[in-house]
Amino acid sequence: MPHKILAVDDERHIVRLVEVNLARAGYQVVTAFDGREALEKVKSERPDLIVLDVMMPYMDGFEVLNVLKKDPETKDIPVIMLTAKAQDADVFRGWQSGVDTYLTKPFNPLELLTFVKRILQSREQPPEESGRYQL
Repeated sequence: MPHKILAVDDERHIVRLVEVNLARAGYQVVTAFDGREALEKVKSERPDLIVLDVMMPYMDGFEVLNVLKKDPETKDIPVIMLTAKAQDADVFRGWQSGVDTYLTKPFNPLELLTFVKRILQSREQPPEESGRYQL
């Protein structure tokens, strides 16, 4: 069964770009267009990963992320921030809030796909018993 990814952005063309590229790579993609809808979809769809914009109506991406990280049922869902907010303070806030990756728009769809694959693969690998990292 393919991994399910939730793509969230108020710009429909961005959602479509993310959706097409991830679907071509074999992922199941569900979409949302604002922060409130994103939280509803997380509860109903149980995605394996979320691609999340920051600037959206009703709730911004940081508010959505905060809700997700406080809920024991959703706190471990990996989140990739995909946003035009590229200031150092925004990026730092994203890392502090618990994102797994912070990508800025305009973005390269292949770069997004690489991060999605890497994050999902890292979640599937059992921890090393020796405590050593593999490079």
